[in-house]
Amino acid sequence: MKRRFAELTRSWIWILVSVALWCLLWGGLALKSLLGGLAAALFVFVLFPMPPLGHELTIRPVRFLLFLVRFLYDLCESAIEVGWFAIRPAPQPPSSVIAVTLASRSDFFLSFTGVLCTLIPGSVVVEAQRATGTLFLHTIGTGTPEEAEKARRTVREQEERLLWAFGRREVLEEAGLR
Repeated sequence: MKRRFAELTRSWIWILVSVALWCLLWGGLALKSLLGGLAAALFVFVLFPMPPLGHELTIRPVRFLLFLVRFLYDLCESAIEVGWFAIRPAPQPPSSVIAVTLASRSDFFLSFTGVLCTLIPGSVVVEAQRATGTLFLHTIGTGTPEEAEKARRTVREQEERLLWAFGRREVLEEAGLR
């Protein structure tokens, strides 16, 4: 347990991100939400330590900003589209389960890409195959092969932006981006 507390110094950025997300969930920046978020983050990080990721990650500030702006744009665009599907006077849009093989074989980037795809309304990851680096997503509005291919391309582009924002040179080379 003592070692886990010592490992917290390496996870400080993830703890800060967790506290920020906690504050967003509680709807504001107040002392009690900051302290509650910090307590929750420390509790989780001590009980469930993250595996070492230092060999896969680096942060490129400009690429990260581009990644974040595009993610927020995709989030808003998809929310409007799904909202329209919900209120329009027409039949439900077609949906399907698509398989997307990712460029990176990293567990971190497979998981993070899956989380990002699930956060965007209109798609949800139903399975992730670690051995093949494949995500299976249920997507709305993919009734034709062309729409399914467009959804696959969107997921691959999301992964590419994520890799450019956080991936080390070796990870980028493995994914064929360098």
